[in-house]
Amino acid sequence: MKFLSTTSAETLKHWLIDTRRRTSELYADLNGAQLLGPRLDIVNPPLWEIGHLGWFQEHWCLRSRGDDQNLSPSILANADQLYNSATVAHTTRWDLPLPNIAATQKYLDDVSERVLERLDREPDNDTLRYFAELAVFHEDMHGEAFFHTRQTHGYSKPRLEANRPRPPSIHAASGQPLQGDGEISGGRFLLGAAPEIKNFVFDNEKWGHEIDVAPFRVAKAAVSNGEFRNFVAADGYTRREFWSDVGWAWREKEHALHPVYWQLRDGEWYLREFDQWISLRNREHHAVIFVNWFEADAYCRFAKRRLPTEAEWELAARGMDQRHFPWRQNSTGLEAAPKANLDGISATAGSVSAFPTSDTPEGIRQLWGNVWEWTADWFAPYPGFERDPYKEYSEPWFGDHKVLRGGCFATRSRLLRNTWRNFYTPDRRDVFAGFRTCALDR
Repeated sequence: MKFLSTTSAETLKHWLIDTRRRTSELYADLNGAQLLGPRLDIVNPPLWEIGHLGWFQEHWCLRSRGDDQNLSPSILANADQLYNSATVAHTTRWDLPLPNIAATQKYLDDVSERVLERLDREPDNDTLRYFAELAVFHEDMHGEAFFHTRQTHGYSKPRLEANRPRPPSIHAASGQPLQGDGEISGGRFLLGAAPEIKNFVFDNEKWGHEIDVAPFRVAKAAVSNGEFRNFVAADGYTRREFWSDVGWAWREKEHALHPVYWQLRDGEWYLREFDQWISLRNREHHAVIFVNWFEADAYCRFAKRRLPTEAEWELAARGMDQRHFPWRQNSTGLEAAPKANLDGISATAGSVSAFPTSDTPEGIRQLWGNVWEWTADWFAPYPGFERDPYKEYSEPWFGDHKVLRGGCFATRSRLLRNTWRNFYTPDRRDVFAGFRTCALDR
């Protein structure tokens, strides 16, 4: 197997240091019981997750040749028995004899030092660079998971370093929502990463294959809190006609009557952001978030709309010209930060009308950042799929997860491509997911 990464060793060293600094920021203020947290199916104990990051980096960058054979020993006794997520059952992670936070941090520091030294010694080692990039992206994704763990447990908003970039404005200049649809002409389209691409992509993006996409109209903006409140006010959660059979079964089981972090007080809705309750009036035009696929699908039926397919979403973002970014110019380099609500700096979803410079040529806004967007499709392999060395990344989840696209406010910008696919089960309400809708033209 050929490992592909055109990212230089120097850039990878910078990214490794940066992602570890972010990890440290996300747990620095946690202590005592917070480092384990309640036993839930949807989150890991933070202390375990921190150690897992060191294990993953060591496994792929220091111990493995690209497979699971002939691994060298870990520098931490019992590391595989503690931190291998493929073999350590989720329900047991609270009961393991985990090292304390100081010892866990030392393990991470020792691994990082050795990986950075190896990149210095072997800057042209393609395999090493591939796995160093995998380790960066893996830690970036766990960084986003730390954000929603803090939200799930009602911990305070993460405090990032003062020398981080100034938070972008997440409010629209006009204060008004963005209305209307962008019209996409459709046609023969390459879905997925082009086979000739030389930089790192995940196995579920491989490989690009041509499909026909019919013309369609997609909302210029994601659904806002105010719009979703209309659904709640219309008793949308209790009207059977808006729900699929499986969605209705989920709603009845959970007794859901509104989004999970909404609360009605004296006739006024409030939303919980980490440990703070915010009046919905102050988030009226912000993207609705923490809604699952069933809720998004029910809203679409209420609004006489539908969710976009995965191919429609990607075509809207890439265009027939195969743009790297959704916005008009086809630039090079990581230029997402000024144009999208990414990288965790704002620590919350913003107005659906913010970031007008993110518009596609058709005027579709915020296809990157702010909230992940549910699509209609189940997560499935592309034709000819072959799993990459990190075999647990995609293949185990095909068939029972739905595809989301575009990233959210906590996603690192270096992760995203228009071909990048996220995936969650349709019942998940704890992740930073929202949605946009399409017209019922077909």
